[in-house]
Amino acid sequence: MKYKLIIFDWDGTLMDSIDKIVLCMQQAAKQQQQVVASKQSVKGIIGLSLLKAVQQLYPLLGLSEQQALVEAYRQQYNLNQHIETPLYPDIKKLLVNLKSQGYTLAVATGKGRNGLNKMLEKSATSKLFSATICADEAHSKPDPLMLNLLLEKLGIEASQALMVGDSSYDLEMAKNAGMDSLGVSYGVHDANQLSLYDPVAIVDDLTTELQQYI
Repeated sequence: MKYKLIIFDWDGTLMDSIDKIVLCMQQAAKQQQQVVASKQSVKGIIGLSLLKAVQQLYPLLGLSEQQALVEAYRQQYNLNQHIETPLYPDIKKLLVNLKSQGYTLAVATGKGRNGLNKMLEKSATSKLFSATICADEAHSKPDPLMLNLLLEKLGIEASQALMVGDSSYDLEMAKNAGMDSLGVSYGVHDANQLSLYDPVAIVDDLTTELQQYI
């Protein structure tokens, strides 16, 4: 066992939620009569805290307009509850298997606490994680505070932990924390972007390829 702790990003890594996030951000822009960002542009900011994501998408807007977009996004996300965001295939089986092997599992996500709690309940995975931390409880990725707080809470050294994510923000956060990372190629950023942050590997299928690196 190379690592004691495996920390997962949520959106785009464990849960297939990218299309819903893109749709809700585009609808929020329409609601606020702002220019609608392209799908690729919105995908590029997934993983950041919500306000930081909006600020990156709309840097020329004033803070009050950016905050209005944040609220509009939250409204749209609630209005689109009918859009399913399932875990990727066999992810729950993977998590159960890892826990049974003795790994400590955690989540570090750009979602807010309320949003993550709803998804943990809906996916029936909350008991699989020893700790979770959200963007409204720490600085946004790629600041390492999320990871440092998890390490402190769990009493585990950075050298004993692996961060798994689909965005450059995940991998840069791990690098900033002095932690190994592993990228997944099926999320928001491609392998070329992920490789800039020196992950131990970039995998196409987490459920079949993770085991060989941990």
